[in-house]
Amino acid sequence: MGFDGIPARAFAFYEGLAADNSRDYWHGHKEVYEGSVREPLLALLDELEEEFGQAKLFRPQRDTRFAKDKSPYKTYQGVTVGAGGSVGYYLQLEADGLFLGAGFHAYDPAETARYRAAVDDGHTGGGLVKITDRLVKDGFELVGDRVKTQPRGYPADHPRIELLRHSSLGAERRVPRSKARGRGALTEVRDGWRHLRPLVDWLLGHVAKG
Repeated sequence: MGFDGIPARAFAFYEGLAADNSRDYWHGHKEVYEGSVREPLLALLDELEEEFGQAKLFRPQRDTRFAKDKSPYKTYQGVTVGAGGSVGYYLQLEADGLFLGAGFHAYDPAETARYRAAVDDGHTGGGLVKITDRLVKDGFELVGDRVKTQPRGYPADHPRIELLRHSSLGAERRVPRSKARGRGALTEVRDGWRHLRPLVDWLLGHVAKG
């Protein structure tokens, strides 16, 4: 079954969930979640799989075991497409539209060490600066865990100190509801991930290896 678009009911579902994050709301609207959120997303991802790889939908339930907030459900549907190791693309459907990005989250200190060594190098680090500058110009925001000063072993006046501060790195941007409705969502996600591919390729070459 092909992708026919994301219906308006998907966004309305999450508006309702944000107002009433309860099991009663969820079970009373479960068929809306299945038919307007989960199934359209699976169809969208099926059309993107050949180019970007197999996707995984996250569970809609929150892990509240160690959280102060005991709300049972996430107010968005998250998706990840692993490109290699901790590097990949991601997507969220939420009340305000779509939220897409790519990058890496360091699960191993060795990944951060490899990342910073590549940023420190004039050639590979300069390549990342060109990539991130282009993404920012195209409307993406750089995100990720980072230290407030400078990482140990690197001078505060390093020419790429802002990138060195990151222990993980991603770039993301929002797609408003007006552009996320219908089949246009496929174009938005495909084009967004294509813009992010140089960042993913850089991270695959310098962080995911080991």
